[in-house]
Amino acid sequence: MSKVLVDVEVLPNYINGRFVQAENVTSVVNPANGEKIVEVPLSTESDVDLAVRAAHEAQKEWALVPAPQRAEILYSIGNLLKERKEEIARLLTLENGKVLEEARGEVQEGIDMAFYMAGEGRRMFGQTTHAELPNKFAMSVRAPIGVVGIITPWNFPIAIATWKAFPALVAGNAVVWKPATETPIMAYELAKICEEAGLPKGLLNVVYGSGSTVGEAMVHHPDIQVISFTGSNETGRRIAEQCGSQLKKYSLELGGKNAVIVMDDADLDLAVEGIIWSAYGTSGQRCTACSRVIVHEAVKEELEKRLVEEIKKLTIGNGLEEGIRVGPIINEGGLEKIKRYIEIGKEEGAELLVGGKEVHPPSLENGYYFEPTLFTNATIDMRIAQEEIFGPVISLISVKDLDEAIEANNSVTYGLSSSIFTQDVNKVFRAQRDLDTGIVYINAGTTGAEIHLPFGGTKGTGNGHRDSGIQALDVFTEWKAVYVDYSGKLQRAQIDIDS
Repeated sequence: MSKVLVDVEVLPNYINGRFVQAENVTSVVNPANGEKIVEVPLSTESDVDLAVRAAHEAQKEWALVPAPQRAEILYSIGNLLKERKEEIARLLTLENGKVLEEARGEVQEGIDMAFYMAGEGRRMFGQTTHAELPNKFAMSVRAPIGVVGIITPWNFPIAIATWKAFPALVAGNAVVWKPATETPIMAYELAKICEEAGLPKGLLNVVYGSGSTVGEAMVHHPDIQVISFTGSNETGRRIAEQCGSQLKKYSLELGGKNAVIVMDDADLDLAVEGIIWSAYGTSGQRCTACSRVIVHEAVKEELEKRLVEEIKKLTIGNGLEEGIRVGPIINEGGLEKIKRYIEIGKEEGAELLVGGKEVHPPSLENGYYFEPTLFTNATIDMRIAQEEIFGPVISLISVKDLDEAIEANNSVTYGLSSSIFTQDVNKVFRAQRDLDTGIVYINAGTTGAEIHLPFGGTKGTGNGHRDSGIQALDVFTEWKAVYVDYSGKLQRAQIDIDS
Protein backbone atom coordinates (compact mmCIF):
# COMPACT_ATOMS: atom_id res chain seq x y z
CA MET A 1 0.00 0.00 0.00
CA SER A 2 1.21 3.52 -0.78
CA LYS A 3 1.65 5.58 2.34
CA VAL A 4 0.81 9.17 1.57
CA LEU A 5 -1.94 10.74 3.56
CA VAL A 6 -4.98 8.51 2.88
CA ASP A 7 -6.80 7.89 6.18
CA VAL A 8 -8.82 4.81 5.08
CA GLU A 9 -8.05 1.61 3.19
CA VAL A 10 -11.49 1.36 1.57
CA LEU A 11 -13.20 4.54 0.42
CA PRO A 12 -16.88 4.72 1.38
CA ASN A 13 -19.70 6.23 -0.62
CA TYR A 14 -21.10 9.44 0.84
CA ILE A 15 -24.90 9.37 0.91
CA ASN A 16 -27.24 11.60 2.90
CA GLY A 17 -24.44 12.93 5.08
CA ARG A 18 -23.09 9.46 5.99
CA PHE A 19 -20.07 7.52 4.80
CA VAL A 20 -21.43 4.18 3.63
CA GLN A 21 -19.43 1.05 2.80
CA ALA A 22 -20.27 -0.97 -0.29
CA GLU A 23 -20.04 -4.74 -0.77
CA ASN A 24 -17.91 -4.86 -3.92
CA VAL A 25 -14.67 -2.93 -4.36
CA THR A 26 -11.77 -2.56 -6.78
CA SER A 27 -8.22 -1.30 -6.36
CA VAL A 28 -6.99 2.20 -7.08
CA VAL A 29 -3.41 2.16 -8.35
CA ASN A 30 -0.75 4.88 -8.28
CA PRO A 31 0.20 5.27 -11.97
CA ALA A 32 3.72 6.39 -11.01
CA ASN A 33 4.74 3.03 -9.53
CA GLY A 34 1.85 0.57 -9.91
CA GLU A 35 1.26 0.34 -6.16
CA LYS A 36 -2.19 -0.05 -4.69
CA ILE A 37 -3.35 3.08 -2.84
CA VAL A 38 -6.89 2.29 -1.65
CA GLU A 39 -9.94 0.30 -2.64
CA VAL A 40 -13.03 1.98 -4.05
CA PRO A 41 -16.65 0.78 -4.18
CA LEU A 42 -18.25 -0.65 -7.29
CA SER A 43 -21.67 0.66 -6.40
CA THR A 44 -25.02 -0.60 -7.63
CA GLU A 45 -28.15 0.93 -9.06
CA SER A 46 -29.72 0.75 -5.60
CA ASP A 47 -26.86 2.87 -4.19
CA VAL A 48 -27.61 5.48 -6.83
CA ASP A 49 -31.30 5.38 -5.92
CA LEU A 50 -30.52 5.93 -2.23
CA ALA A 51 -28.36 8.93 -3.12
CA VAL A 52 -30.97 10.43 -5.43
CA ARG A 53 -33.74 10.01 -2.86
CA ALA A 54 -31.62 11.76 -0.26
CA ALA A 55 -30.78 14.54 -2.70
CA HIS A 56 -34.40 14.95 -3.73
CA GLU A 57 -35.55 15.46 -0.14
CA ALA A 58 -32.67 17.73 0.85
CA GLN A 59 -33.08 19.94 -2.18
CA LYS A 60 -36.62 20.95 -1.24
CA GLU A 61 -35.39 22.79 1.86
CA TRP A 62 -32.16 23.99 0.27
CA ALA A 63 -34.07 25.77 -2.48
CA LEU A 64 -35.81 27.86 0.20
CA VAL A 65 -32.52 29.04 1.71
CA PRO A 66 -31.63 32.51 0.36
CA ALA A 67 -28.81 32.29 -2.17
CA PRO A 68 -26.49 34.58 -0.13
CA GLN A 69 -26.79 32.14 2.76
CA ARG A 70 -26.08 29.20 0.48
CA ALA A 71 -23.02 31.13 -0.64
CA GLU A 72 -21.66 31.36 2.90
CA ILE A 73 -21.14 27.60 2.92
CA LEU A 74 -19.20 27.82 -0.33
CA TYR A 75 -16.95 30.44 1.26
CA SER A 76 -16.32 27.99 4.10
CA ILE A 77 -15.56 25.20 1.64
CA GLY A 78 -13.13 27.46 -0.20
CA ASN A 79 -11.32 28.38 3.03
CA LEU A 80 -10.97 24.72 4.02
CA LEU A 81 -9.61 23.85 0.60
CA LYS A 82 -7.14 26.70 0.98
CA GLU A 83 -6.00 25.46 4.40
CA ARG A 84 -5.48 21.93 3.08
CA LYS A 85 -4.19 22.80 -0.36
CA GLU A 86 -0.82 21.06 -0.02
CA GLU A 87 -2.25 17.91 1.52
CA ILE A 88 -4.94 17.60 -1.14
CA ALA A 89 -2.46 18.34 -3.94
CA ARG A 90 -0.22 15.49 -2.79
CA LEU A 91 -3.17 13.11 -2.71
CA LEU A 92 -4.10 14.26 -6.20
CA THR A 93 -0.62 13.49 -7.51
CA LEU A 94 -0.69 10.15 -5.73
CA GLU A 95 -3.82 8.96 -7.51
CA ASN A 96 -3.53 10.86 -10.79
CA GLY A 97 0.21 11.11 -11.43
CA LYS A 98 0.42 14.75 -12.54
CA VAL A 99 3.41 16.61 -11.15
CA LEU A 100 2.92 18.29 -7.81
CA GLU A 101 3.13 21.81 -9.22
CA GLU A 102 0.19 21.05 -11.52
CA ALA A 103 -1.74 19.38 -8.71
CA ARG A 104 -1.38 22.51 -6.58
CA GLY A 105 -2.69 24.53 -9.52
CA GLU A 106 -5.68 22.24 -9.86
CA VAL A 107 -6.60 22.53 -6.19
CA GLN A 108 -6.32 26.28 -6.58
CA GLU A 109 -8.94 26.07 -9.34
CA GLY A 110 -11.30 24.48 -6.84
CA ILE A 111 -10.56 27.24 -4.32
CA ASP A 112 -11.13 29.91 -6.95
CA MET A 113 -14.39 28.30 -8.04
CA ALA A 114 -15.69 28.15 -4.47
CA PHE A 115 -15.08 31.85 -3.93
CA TYR A 116 -16.30 32.86 -7.38
CA MET A 117 -19.57 30.95 -7.15
CA ALA A 118 -20.06 32.12 -3.59
CA GLY A 119 -20.00 35.64 -5.02
CA GLU A 120 -22.72 34.65 -7.47
CA GLY A 121 -24.93 33.95 -4.46
CA ARG A 122 -25.35 37.72 -4.17
CA ARG A 123 -25.77 38.26 -7.87
CA MET A 124 -27.46 35.46 -9.78
CA PHE A 125 -29.17 38.21 -11.68
CA GLY A 126 -32.45 37.95 -13.47
CA GLN A 127 -34.03 40.75 -15.49
CA THR A 128 -36.75 43.28 -15.03
CA THR A 129 -38.51 44.84 -17.97
CA HIS A 130 -41.54 46.90 -18.85
CA ALA A 131 -44.82 45.07 -19.26
CA GLU A 132 -46.91 45.92 -22.29
CA LEU A 133 -50.02 46.69 -20.18
CA PRO A 134 -50.51 49.39 -17.51
CA ASN A 135 -50.18 48.62 -13.80
CA LYS A 136 -48.31 45.44 -14.50
CA PHE A 137 -44.80 44.37 -13.54
CA ALA A 138 -42.65 41.83 -15.39
CA MET A 139 -39.41 40.08 -14.50
CA SER A 140 -37.42 36.89 -15.00
CA VAL A 141 -35.54 34.96 -12.32
CA ARG A 142 -33.29 31.92 -12.13
CA ALA A 143 -34.85 28.92 -10.43
CA PRO A 144 -33.08 25.73 -9.31
CA ILE A 145 -33.66 22.59 -11.35
CA GLY A 146 -33.67 20.02 -8.54
CA VAL A 147 -31.26 17.09 -8.46
CA VAL A 148 -28.14 17.35 -10.60
CA GLY A 149 -26.08 14.36 -11.70
CA ILE A 150 -22.40 15.08 -12.37
CA ILE A 151 -20.00 12.60 -13.94
CA THR A 152 -16.36 13.68 -13.84
CA PRO A 153 -13.09 12.42 -15.41
CA TRP A 154 -9.81 11.30 -13.88
CA ASN A 155 -7.55 13.94 -15.44
CA PHE A 156 -8.87 16.87 -13.36
CA PRO A 157 -10.55 15.03 -10.50
CA ILE A 158 -11.20 18.02 -8.24
CA ALA A 159 -11.19 21.04 -10.57
CA ILE A 160 -13.90 19.77 -12.92
CA ALA A 161 -15.99 18.54 -10.01
CA THR A 162 -15.99 22.02 -8.49
CA TRP A 163 -16.84 23.58 -11.87
CA LYS A 164 -20.04 21.56 -11.77
CA ALA A 165 -20.94 21.06 -8.12
CA PHE A 166 -20.40 24.60 -6.82
CA PRO A 167 -22.64 26.45 -9.31
CA ALA A 168 -25.24 23.71 -8.89
CA LEU A 169 -25.23 24.12 -5.10
CA VAL A 170 -25.28 27.91 -4.97
CA ALA A 171 -28.20 27.86 -7.42
CA GLY A 172 -30.23 25.77 -4.97
CA ASN A 173 -29.79 22.25 -6.33
CA ALA A 174 -28.63 18.98 -4.77
CA VAL A 175 -25.83 16.93 -6.35
CA VAL A 176 -25.20 13.25 -6.99
CA TRP A 177 -21.60 12.80 -8.12
CA LYS A 178 -19.93 9.87 -9.84
CA PRO A 179 -16.17 10.47 -9.90
CA ALA A 180 -13.81 8.49 -12.09
CA THR A 181 -12.86 5.13 -10.58
CA GLU A 182 -9.18 5.87 -11.27
CA THR A 183 -9.19 9.00 -9.08
CA PRO A 184 -11.74 8.65 -6.27
CA ILE A 185 -9.71 10.16 -3.41
CA MET A 186 -10.49 13.74 -4.41
CA ALA A 187 -14.21 13.00 -4.08
CA TYR A 188 -13.69 11.54 -0.62
CA GLU A 189 -11.67 14.56 0.51
CA LEU A 190 -14.15 17.06 -0.94
CA ALA A 191 -17.07 15.26 0.72
CA LYS A 192 -15.29 15.53 4.09
CA ILE A 193 -14.66 19.24 3.53
CA CYS A 194 -18.28 19.91 2.54
CA GLU A 195 -19.47 18.15 5.68
CA GLU A 196 -17.09 20.14 7.87
CA ALA A 197 -18.14 23.39 6.19
CA GLY A 198 -21.75 22.75 7.24
CA LEU A 199 -23.32 21.73 3.96
CA PRO A 200 -26.64 20.13 4.96
CA LYS A 201 -26.81 16.37 4.54
CA GLY A 202 -28.12 15.04 1.27
CA LEU A 203 -26.99 18.00 -0.83
CA LEU A 204 -23.74 16.38 -1.96
CA ASN A 205 -23.72 12.64 -2.50
CA VAL A 206 -20.77 10.66 -3.84
CA VAL A 207 -21.41 7.29 -5.47
CA TYR A 208 -18.35 5.47 -6.83
CA GLY A 209 -18.50 2.88 -9.53
CA SER A 210 -18.45 2.08 -13.21
CA GLY A 211 -20.01 4.17 -15.92
CA SER A 212 -21.95 1.16 -17.17
CA THR A 213 -23.67 0.74 -13.79
CA VAL A 214 -23.58 3.97 -11.79
CA GLY A 215 -23.44 6.34 -14.75
CA GLU A 216 -26.28 4.54 -16.53
CA ALA A 217 -28.42 4.53 -13.40
CA MET A 218 -27.91 8.27 -13.01
CA VAL A 219 -28.75 9.04 -16.63
CA HIS A 220 -31.97 7.02 -16.42
CA HIS A 221 -33.09 8.03 -12.93
CA PRO A 222 -36.37 9.98 -13.19
CA ASP A 223 -35.50 12.28 -10.27
CA ILE A 224 -32.23 13.52 -11.76
CA GLN A 225 -33.19 16.53 -13.85
CA VAL A 226 -29.85 17.30 -15.50
CA ILE A 227 -26.68 15.36 -16.30
CA SER A 228 -23.38 17.24 -16.52
CA PHE A 229 -20.67 15.05 -18.06
CA THR A 230 -17.02 15.55 -18.95
CA GLY A 231 -15.31 12.73 -20.80
CA SER A 232 -15.04 10.90 -24.09
CA ASN A 233 -17.05 11.67 -27.21
CA GLU A 234 -18.28 8.10 -27.39
CA THR A 235 -19.79 8.22 -23.92
CA GLY A 236 -21.06 11.76 -24.49
CA ARG A 237 -23.00 10.69 -27.58
CA ARG A 238 -24.60 7.86 -25.65
CA ILE A 239 -25.60 10.20 -22.81
CA ALA A 240 -27.04 12.66 -25.32
CA GLU A 241 -29.17 9.94 -26.91
CA GLN A 242 -30.42 8.62 -23.59
CA CYS A 243 -31.15 12.03 -22.09
CA GLY A 244 -32.79 13.17 -25.31
CA SER A 245 -35.21 10.27 -25.29
CA GLN A 246 -36.23 11.29 -21.75
CA LEU A 247 -36.35 15.02 -22.54
CA LYS A 248 -33.73 15.39 -19.80
CA LYS A 249 -31.35 18.35 -19.81
CA TYR A 250 -27.68 17.50 -20.33
CA SER A 251 -24.36 19.32 -20.54
CA LEU A 252 -21.41 17.72 -22.34
CA GLU A 253 -17.74 18.73 -22.33
CA LEU A 254 -15.95 16.24 -24.56
CA GLY A 255 -12.69 15.92 -26.46
CA GLY A 256 -10.30 18.27 -28.18
CA LYS A 257 -7.68 18.30 -30.92
CA ASN A 258 -6.11 21.61 -30.11
CA ALA A 259 -3.58 23.49 -32.20
CA VAL A 260 -0.94 26.12 -31.65
CA ILE A 261 -0.38 28.30 -34.72
CA VAL A 262 3.12 29.75 -35.08
CA MET A 263 3.40 32.53 -37.66
CA ASP A 264 6.59 33.70 -39.34
CA ASP A 265 6.76 36.80 -37.12
CA ALA A 266 6.30 34.89 -33.86
CA ASP A 267 8.57 35.12 -30.85
CA LEU A 268 9.92 31.58 -31.22
CA ASP A 269 11.29 31.35 -27.69
CA LEU A 270 7.85 32.16 -26.31
CA ALA A 271 6.15 29.83 -28.80
CA VAL A 272 8.38 26.90 -27.83
CA GLU A 273 7.70 27.51 -24.15
CA GLY A 274 3.95 27.64 -24.77
CA ILE A 275 3.97 24.48 -26.90
CA ILE A 276 6.03 22.47 -24.41
CA TRP A 277 3.75 23.41 -21.53
CA SER A 278 0.54 22.85 -23.48
CA ALA A 279 1.60 19.54 -25.01
CA TYR A 280 3.42 17.81 -22.17
CA GLY A 281 1.81 19.21 -19.02
CA THR A 282 -0.21 16.41 -17.41
CA SER A 283 1.61 14.17 -19.93
CA GLY A 284 -0.73 15.49 -22.62
CA GLN A 285 -3.75 14.10 -20.79
CA ARG A 286 -5.86 17.23 -20.98
CA CYS A 287 -8.80 17.97 -23.22
CA THR A 288 -7.08 21.32 -23.94
CA ALA A 289 -3.63 19.83 -24.58
CA CYS A 290 -1.78 20.98 -27.68
CA SER A 291 -1.51 18.01 -30.03
CA ARG A 292 -0.98 19.93 -33.30
CA VAL A 293 1.48 22.67 -34.12
CA ILE A 294 0.59 24.54 -37.31
CA VAL A 295 3.71 26.42 -38.31
CA HIS A 296 4.54 28.86 -41.10
CA GLU A 297 6.94 27.24 -43.54
CA ALA A 298 9.45 30.10 -43.13
CA VAL A 299 10.14 29.19 -39.48
CA LYS A 300 9.33 25.47 -39.53
CA GLU A 301 12.92 24.24 -39.50
CA GLU A 302 14.00 26.56 -36.70
CA LEU A 303 10.94 25.71 -34.60
CA GLU A 304 11.58 21.98 -35.03
CA LYS A 305 15.17 22.40 -33.89
CA ARG A 306 14.21 24.36 -30.77
CA LEU A 307 11.39 21.98 -29.86
CA VAL A 308 13.65 18.93 -30.10
CA GLU A 309 16.23 20.62 -27.87
CA GLU A 310 13.67 21.48 -25.21
CA ILE A 311 11.91 18.12 -25.34
CA LYS A 312 15.18 16.33 -24.63
CA LYS A 313 15.57 18.39 -21.44
CA LEU A 314 12.24 17.23 -19.96
CA THR A 315 12.52 15.01 -16.89
CA ILE A 316 10.16 12.04 -16.56
CA GLY A 317 9.16 10.34 -13.32
CA ASN A 318 7.05 10.36 -10.15
CA GLY A 319 5.22 13.67 -9.89
CA LEU A 320 5.84 13.82 -6.14
CA GLU A 321 9.59 14.17 -6.74
CA GLU A 322 11.19 17.58 -7.13
CA GLY A 323 12.34 18.55 -10.61
CA ILE A 324 10.03 16.19 -12.51
CA ARG A 325 8.33 17.86 -15.50
CA VAL A 326 6.40 14.92 -16.99
CA GLY A 327 4.52 12.38 -14.90
CA PRO A 328 2.98 9.02 -15.80
CA ILE A 329 0.12 8.04 -18.07
CA ILE A 330 -2.98 7.19 -16.05
CA ASN A 331 -3.01 3.43 -16.74
CA GLU A 332 -1.96 0.65 -19.10
CA GLY A 333 -4.95 1.24 -21.37
CA GLY A 334 -3.94 4.86 -21.89
CA LEU A 335 -0.37 3.79 -22.55
CA GLU A 336 -1.40 1.23 -25.15
CA LYS A 337 -3.58 3.77 -26.95
CA ILE A 338 -0.64 6.16 -27.29
CA LYS A 339 1.60 3.38 -28.62
CA ARG A 340 -0.99 2.51 -31.27
CA TYR A 341 -1.08 6.12 -32.46
CA ILE A 342 2.70 6.22 -32.73
CA GLU A 343 2.55 3.29 -35.15
CA ILE A 344 -0.34 4.92 -37.04
CA GLY A 345 1.71 8.11 -37.43
CA LYS A 346 4.66 6.19 -38.83
CA GLU A 347 2.44 4.24 -41.23
CA GLU A 348 0.81 7.46 -42.44
CA GLY A 349 4.21 8.90 -43.37
CA ALA A 350 4.82 11.42 -40.59
CA GLU A 351 8.45 11.73 -39.51
CA LEU A 352 9.22 10.89 -35.88
CA LEU A 353 11.78 13.43 -34.63
CA VAL A 354 12.00 12.58 -30.94
CA GLY A 355 10.31 10.28 -28.40
CA GLY A 356 7.82 7.66 -29.45
CA LYS A 357 8.57 5.01 -26.81
CA GLU A 358 7.39 3.73 -23.46
CA VAL A 359 10.00 4.36 -20.77
CA HIS A 360 10.71 3.01 -17.28
CA PRO A 361 12.51 5.45 -14.98
CA PRO A 362 14.75 3.86 -12.30
CA SER A 363 12.76 2.28 -9.42
CA LEU A 364 9.51 3.01 -11.28
CA GLU A 365 9.45 -0.07 -13.51
CA ASN A 366 5.78 -0.74 -12.75
CA GLY A 367 4.65 2.79 -13.62
CA TYR A 368 3.16 3.94 -16.92
CA TYR A 369 5.47 6.35 -18.69
CA PHE A 370 5.77 7.56 -22.26
CA GLU A 371 8.37 9.82 -23.80
CA PRO A 372 7.34 13.31 -24.93
CA THR A 373 6.99 12.84 -28.68
CA LEU A 374 7.21 15.05 -31.75
CA PHE A 375 6.15 14.14 -35.30
CA THR A 376 6.89 16.47 -38.21
CA ASN A 377 5.75 16.66 -41.82
CA ALA A 378 2.23 15.65 -40.83
CA THR A 379 -0.73 16.61 -42.99
CA ILE A 380 -4.15 17.71 -41.86
CA ASP A 381 -5.83 14.51 -43.07
CA MET A 382 -3.63 12.13 -41.05
CA ARG A 383 -5.29 10.36 -38.14
CA ILE A 384 -2.61 11.65 -35.76
CA ALA A 385 -3.67 15.17 -36.81
CA GLN A 386 -7.39 14.47 -36.56
CA GLU A 387 -8.02 12.15 -33.61
CA GLU A 388 -7.56 12.75 -29.90
CA ILE A 389 -4.56 10.75 -28.62
CA PHE A 390 -4.63 11.93 -24.99
CA GLY A 391 -0.92 11.63 -24.47
CA PRO A 392 2.35 13.56 -24.90
CA VAL A 393 2.35 13.58 -28.71
CA ILE A 394 2.62 16.58 -31.07
CA SER A 395 2.08 16.54 -34.84
CA LEU A 396 3.74 19.43 -36.68
CA ILE A 397 2.00 20.72 -39.83
CA SER A 398 3.51 23.26 -42.24
CA VAL A 399 1.44 26.05 -43.85
CA LYS A 400 2.11 28.97 -46.21
CA ASP A 401 0.05 31.74 -44.59
CA LEU A 402 -2.57 32.66 -41.99
CA ASP A 403 -5.50 31.61 -44.18
CA GLU A 404 -4.08 28.12 -44.54
CA ALA A 405 -3.29 28.01 -40.81
CA ILE A 406 -6.87 28.87 -39.85
CA GLU A 407 -8.20 26.31 -42.32
CA ALA A 408 -5.90 23.65 -40.84
CA ASN A 409 -6.97 24.51 -37.31
CA ASN A 410 -10.65 24.25 -38.22
CA SER A 411 -10.28 21.00 -40.17
CA VAL A 412 -10.94 18.73 -37.18
CA THR A 413 -14.26 17.62 -35.70
CA TYR A 414 -13.39 19.20 -32.34
CA GLY A 415 -13.47 22.86 -31.35
CA LEU A 416 -12.22 23.31 -27.79
CA SER A 417 -9.03 25.39 -27.69
CA SER A 418 -6.62 27.07 -30.11
CA SER A 419 -3.77 29.54 -29.95
CA ILE A 420 -1.67 31.74 -32.19
CA PHE A 421 1.78 33.21 -31.78
CA THR A 422 2.23 36.41 -33.80
CA GLN A 423 3.24 40.03 -33.25
CA ASP A 424 0.87 41.34 -35.93
CA VAL A 425 -2.27 42.84 -34.39
CA ASN A 426 -4.19 42.37 -37.62
CA LYS A 427 -3.47 38.62 -37.56
CA VAL A 428 -4.49 38.52 -33.90
CA PHE A 429 -7.93 39.93 -34.57
CA ARG A 430 -8.49 37.77 -37.63
CA ALA A 431 -7.48 34.67 -35.68
CA GLN A 432 -9.68 35.33 -32.65
CA ARG A 433 -12.61 35.87 -35.01
CA ASP A 434 -12.06 32.96 -37.40
CA LEU A 435 -10.65 30.15 -35.24
CA ASP A 436 -13.61 27.82 -34.64
CA THR A 437 -13.00 26.99 -30.99
CA GLY A 438 -14.63 27.92 -27.72
CA ILE A 439 -11.31 29.20 -26.33
CA VAL A 440 -8.64 31.21 -28.19
CA TYR A 441 -5.25 32.17 -26.75
CA ILE A 442 -2.98 34.88 -28.18
CA ASN A 443 0.76 34.39 -27.62
CA ALA A 444 0.10 31.60 -25.14
CA GLY A 445 -0.43 27.85 -25.30
CA THR A 446 -3.77 26.05 -25.51
CA THR A 447 -4.17 25.55 -21.75
CA GLY A 448 -4.69 27.88 -18.82
CA ALA A 449 -8.43 28.63 -18.64
CA GLU A 450 -9.58 30.86 -15.79
CA ILE A 451 -12.66 29.94 -13.80
CA HIS A 452 -14.56 33.22 -14.27
CA LEU A 453 -14.74 32.73 -18.04
CA PRO A 454 -16.88 30.12 -19.82
CA PHE A 455 -15.12 26.82 -20.57
CA GLY A 456 -16.21 24.63 -23.45
CA GLY A 457 -16.10 24.26 -27.19
CA THR A 458 -17.80 24.00 -30.53
CA LYS A 459 -18.61 21.12 -32.87
CA GLY A 460 -17.71 17.68 -31.49
CA THR A 461 -16.40 19.11 -28.22
CA GLY A 462 -19.83 19.34 -26.64
CA ASN A 463 -23.41 20.47 -26.94
CA GLY A 464 -22.95 24.20 -26.47
CA HIS A 465 -23.17 24.47 -22.70
CA ARG A 466 -20.25 25.81 -20.70
CA ASP A 467 -18.54 24.86 -17.46
CA SER A 468 -17.31 27.69 -15.20
CA GLY A 469 -18.07 31.39 -15.55
CA ILE A 470 -21.57 32.69 -14.93
CA GLN A 471 -22.57 30.68 -17.99
CA ALA A 472 -22.37 27.53 -15.84
CA LEU A 473 -25.52 28.73 -14.09
CA ASP A 474 -27.40 28.24 -17.37
CA VAL A 475 -26.86 24.49 -16.96
CA PHE A 476 -28.06 24.36 -13.37
CA THR A 477 -30.98 26.79 -13.40
CA GLU A 478 -34.17 27.31 -15.32
CA TRP A 479 -35.48 30.72 -16.33
CA LYS A 480 -38.83 31.62 -14.79
CA ALA A 481 -40.88 34.56 -16.09
CA VAL A 482 -43.01 36.33 -13.45
CA TYR A 483 -45.89 38.75 -14.12
CA VAL A 484 -47.46 40.86 -11.36
CA ASP A 485 -50.70 42.59 -12.30
CA TYR A 486 -51.74 45.27 -9.79
CA SER A 487 -54.47 46.82 -11.94
CA GLY A 488 -57.27 45.11 -10.03
CA LYS A 489 -58.79 43.75 -13.24
CA LEU A 490 -58.10 41.00 -15.74
CA GLN A 491 -55.79 42.24 -18.46
CA ARG A 492 -55.30 39.99 -21.43
CA ALA A 493 -51.91 40.45 -23.05
CA GLN A 494 -52.03 41.19 -26.76
CA ILE A 495 -55.82 41.09 -26.79
CA ASP A 496 -56.38 44.18 -24.63
CA ILE A 497 -53.80 46.34 -26.37
CA ASP A 498 -55.13 49.11 -28.57
CA SER A 499 -53.27 48.91 -31.84
